[in-house]
Amino acid sequence: MTITIPKVIGHRGAAGYAPENTLASLRKAAELGTRWVELDVMLSQDEVPILMHDDTLNRTTNGQGPTSKKTLSDLKTLDAGSWFDESFAGEAVPTLIEALALTELLGIGCNVEVKPVPGNHAKIAGAVTEVINGSKTSVAILISSFSGAVIESLYRDLSETPRALLFDKIPDDWRSKLQEWDCVSLNCNRKHLTQEHAKTIKRAGYQLLCYTVNEPESAASLFGWGVDTVFSDYPDRV
Repeated sequence: MTITIPKVIGHRGAAGYAPENTLASLRKAAELGTRWVELDVMLSQDEVPILMHDDTLNRTTNGQGPTSKKTLSDLKTLDAGSWFDESFAGEAVPTLIEALALTELLGIGCNVEVKPVPGNHAKIAGAVTEVINGSKTSVAILISSFSGAVIESLYRDLSETPRALLFDKIPDDWRSKLQEWDCVSLNCNRKHLTQEHAKTIKRAGYQLLCYTVNEPESAASLFGWGVDTVFSDYPDRV
């Protein structure tokens, strides 16, 4: 299984320029010439995959409390833009279906990061699988998660979509995990990546993606180590 991934992916759309994980952020990324974006996906109480990074609504909406305890209709009443800038007032919390439809319209690929909460690994993997299979999208998709349980479910049920395993710090058994779930990529926090790690991962035949890189000098250094792709809030900078 192979997939062509550009050297820069817009983080949560273009999170430095527009409210993260909104349709406005995806449009801004495309406007900047970004060829791929990263999206964070969580599950609403009524099991609809929606774009949201945090376990709670407090930081990126005018709502309060756990994201997973709100139905889609509850989430659609929220303002997901004003916290960033008043010019984005009224920006809605998008569903994954809406986001994939927009990426297809814009002609950009996406990395869908699946973010479970305790106890819903199987449900969120199943819901995301259903959306992607049902979308019939022609855009390139890389699906990723920090959760081995999620990746295992996707390996079984969404086998034709390339997978990446996410790490903050790369564990000693990274290779066996990637092999077990037939992943194409290791995605990691650039703060904990060493040049030796990068060489070993690339030598093993995997793509290597690093988050979050907002300075051109940092990007150049990582590319020099062999890193394939960086995630950036400012994709036009790097």
